[in-house]
Formats: sequence, C-alpha cells, structure tokens
Amino acid sequence: MLALCGAAMGAGVVNTLAGGGSLVTVPLLVLLGLPGGVANGTNRVGILLQSGVAAWRFRALGVGGLREAAPVLLPVAAGALIGAWAIAQISDALFERAFGVVMLLLLLPLLREMALPRRERAAPPTRLGPRWAVIFFAIGIYGGSFQAGVGIPLLFALSHAGFDLVRANSIKVIVTAVLTLTAVPVFIFADQIAWGPAAVVAVGYSAGAALGARLAVRGGERLIRPVLAVAVIALAGRMLGLY
Repeated sequence: MLALCGAAMGAGVVNTLAGGGSLVTVPLLVLLGLPGGVANGTNRVGILLQSGVAAWRFRALGVGGLREAAPVLLPVAAGALIGAWAIAQISDALFERAFGVVMLLLLLPLLREMALPRRERAAPPTRLGPRWAVIFFAIGIYGGSFQAGVGIPLLFALSHAGFDLVRANSIKVIVTAVLTLTAVPVFIFADQIAWGPAAVVAVGYSAGAALGARLAVRGGERLIRPVLAVAVIALAGRMLGLY
C-alpha cells in the first residue's frame, strides 16, 4: 500500500503535467491482486480526486480553464458514460486484451502529433467551438473505457485548438474531472471498485496533483514539453508490449 501511494503520487504529477500515469497505477493494482476490470474502476476514484485538486490548484495559481472547457463538457461526459458502460460489461481477460489493442491504435497518431512542428499561434480561443464536440465525444468514450493516457490526446487536441500547454493542462484537468465523475458511478454499480486501494490511490494522486499544478505554472512549457515527450514514449512502450 505504501508503494501504491508513492506510485500514485508520482503518477499524479505526470497526469497533471501531461498524462499516462494510470499506465503505472492500473498494472500495479493488478499486481496487488485486483482483477483488470476492478483495477480500472478502482483507479478512477483517485483520478477523480486528482483532477479536482489539480483544477483547484490551477485556479488558485491564476490559470483557470472552466470557461474554455464548458462547451465540450457535455459531449465528453456523454462519451465517458458510453465508454464506461461498455467496458464494465466485458470480462477481465477481454478488458486486458482490449486495453493492449487500444494502446497500439493510439501509438501512431500520438507520435505523429509529437513530430509536427509547433505552429505559430495567434491569441488562443476563449472557448472551444461546436466543431470540437465530436472530437471530445470520442476522447470521452476512450476515457470512460480505459482512462490510461487520456490526458495525452486531450493535451494534443487543446494544443491544436491554440492553447499553450499551461492553459491546456488547466482545461484538461477540468475535462478529466467531468469525464471521470460521469464514469465512476457506472463502476460502482458494476461493483468494480475496491475501496481500500481506491482510498490509497486517491491520497497519492491528490498530493501529486497539487505538486504537478505548481510545477506546470512555474515551469511552463519548458517543463511540460519534456514530460509530455517522456509520457508518449512510455505509452508507446506499453503499446508495443515492451513492459
């Protein structure tokens, strides 16, 4: 449990700066004896509190994101509900195979986006327009199903929309909070949450989120970009079955 809390704290920092921390915590929960589906549901409790703490800390540090996120919260919540319901219906063995397939499918678009040169941007948008609803609905389905690594496509989408990575992270944690809040009741109803480990993960994630938000604001894009690059490499390694 101490190892789980420490790993969750590190994962909370990574999730707040980039994404992919669940690639550590979900396998660790499985290693501790939880079935794959229960580990997936249990991890969501920590993600929910982490996202709330991170959003609060970003706002306290002067980087709010609620106004910008508001137009896509309903689509992402709808997608998360569908994804969570679908994943809660399958067996643990099928979940673990599906998780591996989804990781592989995400590899190429993520690496392609990382390889693109940074675009010269005008002033970032104040809100995400209606055309982004479909994109965030699709991200919501993925996040509701698997959660692991969802911060990375969220950051790429928000960066493509014109937000710098600090502001994108503040928006991302709000979207993730809504996404996870929608999905958690589905896992509760399916009895796929182990509350003891969930509490441990939540403590670690929350501490990591508070630290991660401070690092993001103080370090800016100079810090976020290398962390994001490492997160993508780690995600790629997981997709390729290297660990």
